[in-house]
Amino acid sequence: MDEKRLIKWLRQGKADAYRYLFTEYYDWLCNYVFKLCQDRSLSEDIVQDALVNLWNKREGLVISASLRNYLFKTCHNQFLQHVRSQKVEFDTLDKIRWDVISEATLEDNLFDFRMEKLHHLIDQLPPRCKEIFIQNKLEKKKYKEIAIDMGISIKTVENQMSKALQFLRANATSFML
Repeated sequence: MDEKRLIKWLRQGKADAYRYLFTEYYDWLCNYVFKLCQDRSLSEDIVQDALVNLWNKREGLVISASLRNYLFKTCHNQFLQHVRSQKVEFDTLDKIRWDVISEATLEDNLFDFRMEKLHHLIDQLPPRCKEIFIQNKLEKKKYKEIAIDMGISIKTVENQMSKALQFLRANATSFML
């Protein structure tokens, strides 16, 4: 299929064009991302997210080079975004003796164990407390933004964050030391 026509049909929201795009490029893009991350499941997730984002932004789609190059760059950027989000995730608990985890001398399996335990602790937070913690630490939202999004006061956000950090500090010391 002609790329210009395909792009035009994508902008128009034609599902057949999207199916064709998916069929033609999905495996190729997955293989490319797999070479970057060495994780088949992650590569498929990244490519799927990139293609879904393309579909969601289809009306304003501007492709100056080839469609293949555009998809390549989109998946590459999606991968970089994932890497950045992992860095954010690793930086989330810097107040909870995070320096211990980030030491280069830690073995990978110990690091994985600690991260698993940390995620388990975060999952134990009460729902609202967990949501506020994730928005602040992982999504990097300010207290004011969280308060507006959730329709609560900034003071409530502060209190919930304080509770979350106290809980995590108290329970993380057993495996962080």
